[in-house]
Amino acid sequence: MQIVGLLIGIVIAAALGGLVIWIVSKLGLGLSVTGFVPAFIAAIVIAVVGGIVAWLLGALGISIGGGWLGAIVNLIIAAIVLMVSGRIVPGFTTNGFVGAIIGAIGIGVVTWLIGLVLGMFGLGA
Repeated sequence: MQIVGLLIGIVIAAALGGLVIWIVSKLGLGLSVTGFVPAFIAAIVIAVVGGIVAWLLGALGISIGGGWLGAIVNLIIAAIVLMVSGRIVPGFTTNGFVGAIIGAIGIGVVTWLIGLVLGMFGLGA
């Protein structure tokens, strides 16, 4: 029964991720999607590519510290993940590296805002 809960959690997380990507694309922040389905698929691909990148960095013994340098490195990695995903997912594109960085910032801000609103209603993590 735990596997069902895990799968439901993954689908809900992908749907929320797709919603965030769709919102960011509507704000014109460096990403474009043709609809919610490509945004949903992009959220899954971004999670998988991001997980692979994190695993590779860990396997190579590369640690990204905190502070400003860590934030900048994480932002660059997020932009690269968005660009790779834009090449894989039909209907999802990034507007170059600068567009991917702006899109990554937009995704972070929208995700933070959604968490803030959900927290106001006692639904946040």
